[in-house]
Amino acid sequence: MFSAILIEKTDDKQSVSLAQVDEAQLPEGDVTIDVDYSTLNYKDGLAITGASPVVRKFPMVPGIDLVGTVRSSDHGDWKAGDKVVLNGWGVGEGHWGGLSQVARLKGDWLVPLPGAFTPKQAMAIGTAGYTAALCVEALVKAGVTPDHGEILVTGATGGVGSVAVALLKKAGFTVIGSTGKSAEGDYLKTLGADGVIDRAELSEKGKPLQKERWAGVVDSVGSFTLANVCAQTRYGGAVAACGLAQGADFPATVMPFILRGVRLLGVDSVMAPKPVRLAAWARLARDLDPALLEVIAQEISLGDAIGVAADLLAGKVRGRVIVDVNR
Repeated sequence: MFSAILIEKTDDKQSVSLAQVDEAQLPEGDVTIDVDYSTLNYKDGLAITGASPVVRKFPMVPGIDLVGTVRSSDHGDWKAGDKVVLNGWGVGEGHWGGLSQVARLKGDWLVPLPGAFTPKQAMAIGTAGYTAALCVEALVKAGVTPDHGEILVTGATGGVGSVAVALLKKAGFTVIGSTGKSAEGDYLKTLGADGVIDRAELSEKGKPLQKERWAGVVDSVGSFTLANVCAQTRYGGAVAACGLAQGADFPATVMPFILRGVRLLGVDSVMAPKPVRLAAWARLARDLDPALLEVIAQEISLGDAIGVAADLLAGKVRGRVIVDVNR
């Protein structure tokens, strides 16, 4: 038996509990992992609270991230004792995830724990930090360089935003963070932000074309915010879009794209192929100061995850949440 957060559904009603689960109930997979840590991401918050129907089958163990030690493996890439990381692949939605002491997964989904990080640090990064690295990679590959001008990070105090600020600063960019938490200016500047703006400047309907300011943007917010940052991006600039904290809609026009050559770069972390994942983790290992993870992350127990999930959706959580699944 092992402990896990278990989401069950009866008569269209969802229930969530910290449960004892028999290992015979583990799903199919060719690698069994003793989990050290998981995390809470926005998607985990949606799954646990039922605020959005992200869970596709029941019962479900949520948790789109985990780090742990391979107990047994029928996959050629992994052997007992290997330290591995999982991010995404629909885990926690259609396949049991990381908010559990034991997981059984497909070996193709795993990447090695980078030597630069401890297991706990890897989960301080988690899918949010890995997604931030994907966004930075996308902007750099699009040709955005520090001499082009300022980079905006929306939702800057969230998990994606916090790591994006740190990575962009390390890469030499001038970074501006957008947040609705006015008291968090010092936090963002500790991570490397050169300035902070209020998210209210971006969150309402704006003109199709606005004054050019941003050479590039990392946006985890969507909706009017994404439309406005596109309208403010400089000629030839790029916007990496990876989230929908404000909404999934995109109430914009084609004007920034056809008159200024702005590029909208969609960033998917869930199904990204292994080479892309390895490149993102390599950037994190090279450019992210592990000491900043102490500032970005807080740790909770497995039993705390249900309550904190609601706080996460309510915007009450700063940075990253690490879940010690063994306490």
